[in-house]
Amino acid sequence: MKLIDVIDAYVALQQSLGLRFEAARRLLRQFSREMGDIRIDEVRPQAVADFLRGAGPLSATWALKYRVLSGLYRFAIGRGHVGGSPLPTGLPKLPPQQTPYVYSTDELRRLINATSTLHVGHSRQQAPMYRTLILLLYGSGLRIGEVLALTLRDVDLVQRLITVRNTKFFKTRLVPIGPKLTQELAVHLKRRQQLPMPAGEDSALFTTRTGKGWPYQHVITLFQHLRRAASIDCPAGELRPPRLHDLRHTAAVHRVIAWYRSGKDVQRLLPQLATYLGHVDIRSTQRYLQMTPELLLEASGRFARYSQCGAGYE
Repeated sequence: MKLIDVIDAYVALQQSLGLRFEAARRLLRQFSREMGDIRIDEVRPQAVADFLRGAGPLSATWALKYRVLSGLYRFAIGRGHVGGSPLPTGLPKLPPQQTPYVYSTDELRRLINATSTLHVGHSRQQAPMYRTLILLLYGSGLRIGEVLALTLRDVDLVQRLITVRNTKFFKTRLVPIGPKLTQELAVHLKRRQQLPMPAGEDSALFTTRTGKGWPYQHVITLFQHLRRAASIDCPAGELRPPRLHDLRHTAAVHRVIAWYRSGKDVQRLLPQLATYLGHVDIRSTQRYLQMTPELLLEASGRFARYSQCGAGYE
């Protein structure tokens, strides 16, 4: 049986079980293209090893590819399409997972200012549109994929709400936004309406000059230019520079710091933050909020004040 046919059957099964499986589907299609138009039993271990390794340095992507291919081959072996798996039995030592980065307010300002460097003659809206993207990611804490999936209809300027549909966990949620971000989106919507709207109000909020939604990889590539223009380099002890996704982490940490500084009950508010971020439960949010120097300082100050108050009752 052809490799691509096995992949299509495997993807169809996973999606029939209620899984979105889009990222895995894209990865499996990439695997099929690199292997060529061959039968699944013709795939050789060295070709699989080369695919897992990729072109760049060894990273966590190796493990992601391995997990997806393992599922494919369990499916194929179970249905008799192939006698065994060509995946390696020994796993390489992968580099440690990248530490989430928290941008400072100065770095955020530099990123926003650097969006002017993304101006290109054939797409004059690219620079201001990317500026709005940065502000929306930080101001809402949305995932990159969630922002790129937004349509014009999903932005309610009157109620100051963004509707996030079919999220990572197949839920739809309403995300409130502040007045400054609302104003930024109002300006963006006026600019966006000057571009083609192939699906009317259901057209992509962030788009190329042809009206096609911005591809994920295009957004990531632009961010690499933006980060360098903003002079934000690789942190000490890290192998890779800060990511666009770190804006979501930054939004969460900055929100908790603001709660500490205003004397709010942070533990009581964490479930609300979990809902806001679209996490399944509070444990995901707690893992997300690793201690930063600022968070540690605020938490220590809160504990010191608590201890002083308690001392009077001893």
